[in-house]
Amino acid sequence: MDAATSPRHGARAYAVYVVIGLFAGLLSGLFGVGGGTIIVPLLVLMLHFDQRRAAGTSLAAIVPTAAVGVISYAASGSVAWVPAIILAVGAVVGAQIGTRLLPRISQTALRWGFVGFLVVVIASLFLVIPSRDAAFDLTWWSGLALVVVGIGTGILAGLIGVGGGVIVVPVLMLAFGTSDLVAKGTSLLMMIPTAVSGTVGNLRHRNVDVLAAAVIGVSACTTTALGAWLATIIDPAFGNMLFAAYLVIIAAQMAMKAIRGRQR
Repeated sequence: MDAATSPRHGARAYAVYVVIGLFAGLLSGLFGVGGGTIIVPLLVLMLHFDQRRAAGTSLAAIVPTAAVGVISYAASGSVAWVPAIILAVGAVVGAQIGTRLLPRISQTALRWGFVGFLVVVIASLFLVIPSRDAAFDLTWWSGLALVVVGIGTGILAGLIGVGGGVIVVPVLMLAFGTSDLVAKGTSLLMMIPTAVSGTVGNLRHRNVDVLAAAVIGVSACTTTALGAWLATIIDPAFGNMLFAAYLVIIAAQMAMKAIRGRQR
């Protein structure tokens, strides 16, 4: 099958890449997530990517998307730079641990456990409304806690392919008392070195459609700043409700994978 007839190339495919990128970029800026939970399933369903190549392509597209998001949040002072670096270092280490543990741990049990975690987070988002004036107080203890969160995030990413923003944003808000905007900006900064590291490995194993990643990434960059701007004008309580709705979708996706895995 040549490039002209492949479902991953041609006018229809590029149009789909653009639409996916626009949608993923908006969600990335609005929620401080990478957008992989949107990109991967759409690539698989609409363009028949296999799961591994879809994940690799998504991770590559996240790099420019997250960079634009960081710039947008940094413009309003909503990025905790040092905590983001600590989280990123922990996540890179944790991802290596997760990939090594992958053959030894039940994927079904992990997915149901993550669904349970999301249910607790969703309920908490309706009870704890972050203050926009809250600042991140970095101490030795909070720094150590960030390392633990980063490693845990990386392990889950390596085990079940969950993006860091889905974990880091609610944890920073609920456990560290960070404002929702700082949590999102910090999450996006944390993703960049993690995504670059993962993309280098995926390129070596040819798990990236470079052209698709470029089109999706560039398209996403055009709406990421819009999403970040919307996050600043939305009331924090309403922002929590929107984020909770997004997490419900993620939990439903993970539950469906767990059910399918158990059936197999």
